Amino acid sequence: MNTDPPGTMLADRSVIRVAGEDVRGFLQGLVTADTALLTPGAPAWAALLSPQGKVLFDFILWADGTDVLIDVEAAQAEALTKRLSLYRLRRAITLVPDDLAVHWAPKGDRGVPDPRLADLGRRWLGPPAEPATDWHAHRLSLGVTEGVGELGAGETLWLECNARELNGVSFTKGCYVGQENTARMHHRSKVNRRLIVAPFTEPSGRTRVTYPELGLMVEHRRIESLGDAIVPPWLATALTGTPTD
Repeated sequence: MNTDPPGTMLADRSVIRVAGEDVRGFLQGLVTADTALLTPGAPAWAALLSPQGKVLFDFILWADGTDVLIDVEAAQAEALTKRLSLYRLRRAITLVPDDLAVHWAPKGDRGVPDPRLADLGRRWLGPPAEPATDWHAHRLSLGVTEGVGELGAGETLWLECNARELNGVSFTKGCYVGQENTARMHHRSKVNRRLIVAPFTEPSGRTRVTYPELGLMVEHRRIESLGDAIVPPWLATALTGTPTD
């Protein structure tokens, strides 16, 4: 029997189950998060990057015994499965769709805090239920971007997606695809552009996606030209070292 409260399912998300031989070791050399730190109560936001450090897919990893569950944009689940399958070689590893759904609530005691930002609310995996209605507005109001439409596919450096500030990268785990350029940017503090959320206006060349119904859009701007961007405290701290109200 489904005991989830109504209005919690993120209908645009899917779950991929990665199972088999040394799943965490397999993913450790590919994704930006440290899979050794995954526990049922501590999922991790991560990405699969190009060798140049540009994001191809972003997702949340969940521990499930010896398996790892990938909470990913539904429209990209098949493409991510195919990409990860290329790295299996002869390893006894399977990547298959799972029946679990991704759930969210702005507050309460279900699930765990979103690994990117506690203000995003609570997140968990469970049987399908009624779709949530206000997740996207809530996420964007906090300046958090995700998915291929906002991050791009091989267009944006991972640190420009605010991955460092939102716990999407480990700088101590060792090598993974795209690690060299990501680490160099981090150590040299060379993040010159940021993905930001701003009030909706006429789109320009730096616009990634518009949400006129929400009065918002996502843009890729130079840090000296943030203009009217939403700059929440977590981003203000990164840009200036001093949080804003």
